Amino acid sequence: MLTDICVNLLNSQFREDRGAVIDRADAAGVTRMMITATDLATSYAALDLCVAGARYTTAGIHPHDIGSAGDDWREALVNIARDERVRAIGETGLDFNRNFSPRDTQCAGFEEHIRISLELGKPLFVHDRESNGEVLRLLISNRRGMSEALPPVVIHCFTGSERELIDYLDAGFSIGITGWVCDTRRGEELRRIVPLIPLDRLMLETDAPFLRPHNAPSDFVAQHALPARFKRRNEPALLPSIVSQVATLYQCEADEIATATRSNADSFFGFD
Repeated sequence: MLTDICVNLLNSQFREDRGAVIDRADAAGVTRMMITATDLATSYAALDLCVAGARYTTAGIHPHDIGSAGDDWREALVNIARDERVRAIGETGLDFNRNFSPRDTQCAGFEEHIRISLELGKPLFVHDRESNGEVLRLLISNRRGMSEALPPVVIHCFTGSERELIDYLDAGFSIGITGWVCDTRRGEELRRIVPLIPLDRLMLETDAPFLRPHNAPSDFVAQHALPARFKRRNEPALLPSIVSQVATLYQCEADEIATATRSNADSFFGFD
């Protein structure tokens, strides 16, 4: 039984067969997933996809979208995030690789998400792409500026350096690993440092429909009679491929990785 902590279930790539995607995940043992919200619209819509005991959601505005969120997004987001089906604030953070939103707007939006997380006592689901330490700096500075500690933080889809990984671990954060670790070209450095993550801080995610693991079954599309155009699409049913790669890196059985990461997610997100 596996938990996928990041599924972009509202992405347009799932429009045609969203229900079947969920059924395939269940059949593959991925019996619990976090739907990832990236703006106010998906934060609202994700609530309708939640089913008790199986699917929960985040609520937040991605750094790509924060620049177009308007001036009154905070109140709307807080109202959504109070729902018990919302188990984390995010996806939030910084993306200095694409800079779809101005950097100062990203930073201001991220800090507001941190405050909402503190206000509601819900974990932070954080995106960091090439922020050069700014994500960590803002998390630490906001923690120091408050009388209480930050709620739990997970750095999702981690692809950073060894130094960044150690800094996040030293800060007490959890780490989400995706199919990037299965990429024989881009994932080489990540595969080297993943075993540095203590098993009690590790969580796994597909980030579907993105980052399809390279070791996914070659006949997956044919086996499920899917259109050929889906051959590069990722989905939560492929999470076992990530489990297999991570188990190889830790030199342990896949069941040990599955059990540990599900337990970590249960504790982090407050699942039953």
